[in-house]
Amino acid sequence: MIDLHTHSTASDGELNPAQLIREAAKKGISSVALTDHDTLDGLECAENEAKAAGIRFIHGIEISISRIGESVSGVPGLGPGGEFHLLGLGIKSPTSDFLGAVAELSRRREKRNLEILARMHELSIEASWEDVLALSGGRTIGRPHFAELLVRKRIVKNREQAFDRYLRIGKPLFVPKTGFDFTEAAALIRESGGIPVLAHPGSLYIAWGRLPGFLKVLKDRGLAGIEAWHPNAKAKFCRRLEELGKTLGLYITEGSDFHGASRPGRELGCSQKGRKISDSVLEAIPELL
Repeated sequence: MIDLHTHSTASDGELNPAQLIREAAKKGISSVALTDHDTLDGLECAENEAKAAGIRFIHGIEISISRIGESVSGVPGLGPGGEFHLLGLGIKSPTSDFLGAVAELSRRREKRNLEILARMHELSIEASWEDVLALSGGRTIGRPHFAELLVRKRIVKNREQAFDRYLRIGKPLFVPKTGFDFTEAAALIRESGGIPVLAHPGSLYIAWGRLPGFLKVLKDRGLAGIEAWHPNAKAKFCRRLEELGKTLGLYITEGSDFHGASRPGRELGCSQKGRKISDSVLEAIPELL
């Protein structure tokens, strides 16, 4: 088995990078990519652990996208509540421009976190930045830390309830990310030795009839692959995505999008409904070998 989409405590996962690799080793995973949100911070630690465990390690990242580039007639926008995430797989040699972009994403994340904190105050929820920092343990702060804060203040029973009532799209504490331009992000990934892959296309919330045209535009602007198989998607949708991707000449990837116990149904080395991710997925992407 392999896994091309995982998260650690460097962003919003529950296992630190070393623990994540050790867990992958227990499951017999032969190759794994760490793709934390908007950061490269966990890669060195994970790579060292992977070497010790005899696991092929793939440097990755998951970047939030807010635009696809200059306006093109007929290109559909995202559906209501849609999100666009771009995986960068195989980031072998990050350029200075790439590192600068990641630093900018970090600044935008901090601004977003401060806005979430301000909204908590508007709801008369007593919380300080020091409270959030203490929960993060000095790691990258994200919504899971605010969820844990709500649990500890006994405002909700658990993290899932915190997201359902406060932190998901459309809820009082949801603040959208200010992402990057797709064309720019794809170019930066390419320049750094990686390949740009559209993560969980279902989260775009684009009607199927409009999706082929959207993906064609993305390919023309640098997209190399699509994550056709994902735990949140239905099997029929995944099969159609795989067929569409192959028709467009895109690589087909699979990932667990593993975060930990807070997101049940996502098991390392598995995608849709426990489907084991075969080594053949990676073998079909020579740029990652």
